[in-house]
Amino acid sequence: MKKCEAIAASGQRCQRLIKASESFCFSHDPLRAEERRRSASKAARAKNAGSELVQIKSRLKELSEDVVVGRLSTAKGSVAAQILGVYLRAVEQERKLKETQEFEERLAALEGGL
Repeated sequence: MKKCEAIAASGQRCQRLIKASESFCFSHDPLRAEERRRSASKAARAKNAGSELVQIKSRLKELSEDVVVGRLSTAKGSVAAQILGVYLRAVEQERKLKETQEFEERLAALEGGL
């Protein structure tokens, strides 16, 4: 099998195997740089959104435990949970908007290619 022709950041030749018709692996192919950038951007957004949701879930759990043991009044716990619920809905709307915008951009690019 053929190996990627690129020189890695370490100064060594890339060891990834590629098809005979290719010169570079996905990570080093200059023609796929934009695709790599988009993938990395999506991954970063997903990671950030995931950590934000984990934090909110943790906070809701703390609030519920505080109400149950009496460290926080039910009224204050309820208001805090409602505020976090509104925040989650806003985050979801933002995610949907970004997803729609990305879809429209991809669609426009495809239509432009026709």
